[in-house]
Amino acid sequence: MSGAVDLSALKQPPAGAPAAAGDHTVTEADFETKVLRRSAQVPVVVALYSQRSPGSIELVQLLERLVGEANGTWDLAAVEAESNMRIAQAFGVQGIPTVIAVAGGQPLADFQGNQPEAQVSQWLTAVVQAVEGKLEGDPSVPQEQPADPRFTAAEALLEQGDLAGAESAYESIVAQEPGNTEATAALRQVKFLRRAQELPESAIATADADPGNVAAALDAADVELFQQQPEAAFDRLIALVARTAGDERTTVRTRLLELFELFDQAEPFVVAARRKLATALY
Repeated sequence: MSGAVDLSALKQPPAGAPAAAGDHTVTEADFETKVLRRSAQVPVVVALYSQRSPGSIELVQLLERLVGEANGTWDLAAVEAESNMRIAQAFGVQGIPTVIAVAGGQPLADFQGNQPEAQVSQWLTAVVQAVEGKLEGDPSVPQEQPADPRFTAAEALLEQGDLAGAESAYESIVAQEPGNTEATAALRQVKFLRRAQELPESAIATADADPGNVAAALDAADVELFQQQPEAAFDRLIALVARTAGDERTTVRTRLLELFELFDQAEPFVVAARRKLATALY
């Protein structure tokens, strides 16, 4: 049945739905919690039965006994079909009893009608084996990750205002793990802060007075960015790219790309600046 039915509608139970009665009884009100979320941890066997069908009640009683012997490898959801029609309809139930195994929020396997205990046990074993090692827990519950002591130390240095120490700490992480994007991004930020904080506010006026001075333009762009004016910083350097050539152009372009990396690349002002840079280069 995998992927054959959509259970998402059952995530929003109707107002006034009855509360569950019993450890394994499930209604529309708690289907999301007891079936969809629980199935992210272990397979949940949903048994749809009717109070008017003694055979279906016997099957539920068998499953209740078997789940008690399962040591938590699977769970049971006993659903009275006539009072929970939305659940029966979601599974496309054609007859009672119907048993469906749900794993990771999706139907995995099913059978209809009463079956001998040995056959039911064999089916349950197959279900458990099919998902062994594949369920990772409830995706709706944030999984806490242990804090990396290296990042904790670097962040502490930042809070103390020790930018040089923080830069060194992040450089150490990047040296150990060149692919660590979090450390690489943090290192860029710290390097920029160290450089920008050492510049005078007059750097902008100095660059405006001498438009051809590449070093002055780089400093002015840093100050503008530090003052939360990224568009002004980008425009200044893009204009300089258009006016320079050779090593000077490479220097300006390299700095501009570094500044882009301080932001989310989807930011509209970054996208616009990249387009302007492409025009200036070509």
